[in-house]
Amino acid sequence: MESTLQKNPLSKYMRQPKIYIRLPSQGQYWPAGSLNSTETGEYAVYSMTARDELMLKVPDALLNGQAVVDVIQNCVPDIKDAWHVPAIDLDVILVAIRIATYGEKMKTPINFEGSEDSDIDLEYAVDLRSVLDTLMDQISWNPVVPINEEMTMYIRPMPYSQQTKLGLQVFETQKLISIANNETISDDDKLKVFKESFGKLTTITIDLAGDAIYKIDTVEGTVDNPQHIKEFVQNMDKDMFNKIQTHMEQLKEQNSIKPIVVPVTEDMRAKGVKGETLEIPLAFDVSSFFG
Repeated sequence: MESTLQKNPLSKYMRQPKIYIRLPSQGQYWPAGSLNSTETGEYAVYSMTARDELMLKVPDALLNGQAVVDVIQNCVPDIKDAWHVPAIDLDVILVAIRIATYGEKMKTPINFEGSEDSDIDLEYAVDLRSVLDTLMDQISWNPVVPINEEMTMYIRPMPYSQQTKLGLQVFETQKLISIANNETISDDDKLKVFKESFGKLTTITIDLAGDAIYKIDTVEGTVDNPQHIKEFVQNMDKDMFNKIQTHMEQLKEQNSIKPIVVPVTEDMRAKGVKGETLEIPLAFDVSSFFG
């Protein structure tokens, strides 16, 4: 019986992989089923579709993270559940998708103080291929947090689901603080809102630390029960908590995208730029990064 399934004659004109990437996590910290591991450790990246671009223009879908998740899964087919993308892999994936869709150059505006009575507005073409290579080579994760002679903790990078949750909670807290600054609100109500806002931020901070720790070694053995760990974090002393926070902040700083240092050209000097080099900060805000 002849098969009714026919190969689409347009298949050769459909998207093909544009770039291959290595994940800084090397596939660690991804839950089972969320990533199809490859033999080479490299993952194909496709360009965005028209639907992807439209998704990234929907404010609510951007705010709750669903747009980014859908785009990642569509452009990197080996990623089956992008909610679990570890923080150390996210920038590599997004930069690669940007390259696959729009090319290796990205124009970024630069605004800084020039002469006493004016600011300087410039535009610089960032080489995203160079940025991507740097990210893949330099991002690393050290999970070990020595606490004292009796205890060592192990932490994982934050998954995208938690980054989104944190962003939403901070956004809501900022809204509360903005409301509290309204002059029509009484001082008692303002105090109540401030207490509620900072209480939420404190809870978020402690919860993030509890979620990040996946194992604790003590002289009595190893604990990896999530409930036991969360209960411990809720009741640990401040010195222990500060060591965890310090370690996480160091990793965040170590793995952040560094500014690009470029030589000052004659055109820049003509516009009022001084010095021999210029630092260009890179901040990849998803809402504008793919615009």
